[in-house]
Amino acid sequence: MGEFDLIERYFKRPARSGAHVVLGIGDDCALLAPALGTQMAISSDMLVEGRHFLPTVHPARLGHKALAVNLSDLAACGARPLAFTLALAMPAVDQAWLGAFSRGLFALADAQGCELIGGDTTRGPLTICITVFGEVPVVDGHSQALLRSGARIGDDVYVSAADTPLGIEGPGDARLALEAFRGHLSLPQQVLERVRLRMEAPTPRVALGLALRGIATSAVDVSDGLLGDLGHVLQSSGVGATIRTDWFAANLIAGDAQSAQVNGAFSFEKAEKLVLQMVLAGGDDYELAFTAPPALRDEVQAAAAQSGTLALRIGQIDADPGLRLLDAAGLSLPNHFGSFDHFA
Repeated sequence: MGEFDLIERYFKRPARSGAHVVLGIGDDCALLAPALGTQMAISSDMLVEGRHFLPTVHPARLGHKALAVNLSDLAACGARPLAFTLALAMPAVDQAWLGAFSRGLFALADAQGCELIGGDTTRGPLTICITVFGEVPVVDGHSQALLRSGARIGDDVYVSAADTPLGIEGPGDARLALEAFRGHLSLPQQVLERVRLRMEAPTPRVALGLALRGIATSAVDVSDGLLGDLGHVLQSSGVGATIRTDWFAANLIAGDAQSAQVNGAFSFEKAEKLVLQMVLAGGDDYELAFTAPPALRDEVQAAAAQSGTLALRIGQIDADPGLRLLDAAGLSLPNHFGSFDHFA
C-alpha cells in the first residue's frame, strides 16, 4: 500500500464541521474560515514511541490519546475545537494497526466536532504529531481566551477531576499506572485497568474549559506534573501560591495507593508519600489547573457540574513568589516535586 492509498483508506473523510472547514484533505493546504468575532487557538503536540507511550498500547487508545493531548491544550485556553492536522511516521504499513488507530482518533474527533483537514505520512520510528485549531470569542475587543498570565493575588487555585463509578479520576492516576508497568508496584486488576485507561486514553476537559470562560482568571493543562505546570502560571502571572495538600491529595488516588503492593525497587516507603508524588508530580494527567476569585466559588462549581467534572480547590494565589506546600496541620512540606522535562 502506498502513501496516498493509505491516506485515502484510513484518514480521508467528507468534511463534517460545517462552514469552518472550507477545504480539507486533498490539496496543498487546507482552508479554515473562523467565525466573525473569534480568534484562532492553535497548539501542537508530538508523541514518540518509548517516550510518550508504551509499545504495548492498543492502537485505538493511542489514536484517542494523540488527539486528546492536543484538545487538552484547547481546553486550557477555553477554546472550542474546530480542526486538526496529523503527521504520522511509522516503520511499515500495518493495516490492522492503522484501522484501529484511525477508529480511536476519529471517535474522539467526532465527539468533539473536530475535523481532520490534512497532514503527512512517512516511514520512520513511530511518531505522531498533531496540530489542533480552535476558536475563542472576542467580546468588545477583548479575547475570552484563558491564559497562564491572568492569576491574581487572592485567587483560589483549583484542579479538575471526575467522580466515576470506579473512583475519582484525577492527577496521579497515569503515573500510578506507569509505575505498575515499570514493575515498581503491583495493583489489583480492577485498579490497574482503571488507571491504565487514564494513562492510555485520557479525557480532555474541553467542556470545563468552555464553561470557565469569564470565570477563571488563568488556566493550564496538567501534562508534566501538577506543581510543575502550575509553576508556569505563577511565573507568567508574577505571583506565588500556597497549596494545601490535605485538601485534595488524599481524595484522589489514596485508595489505589493503599491497595498497591510496593516492590523493593520503588523509592517510596509509605503510601502517603506515594500519593503525594503521584498527584503533585506524576504528569500525563491532562486535567486543568486554574485560578478564580473566591467570590466566584459558586460559579466555578456550577461550571464543573455543567461539564460533568469536579473542581477541587487546592490552595490560594499569594503575593510572595514561589510555591509553598502545607499539610493538614498547616506545617510546611518540602517541595521537591519537579515536573517532567524531556531534556533534563
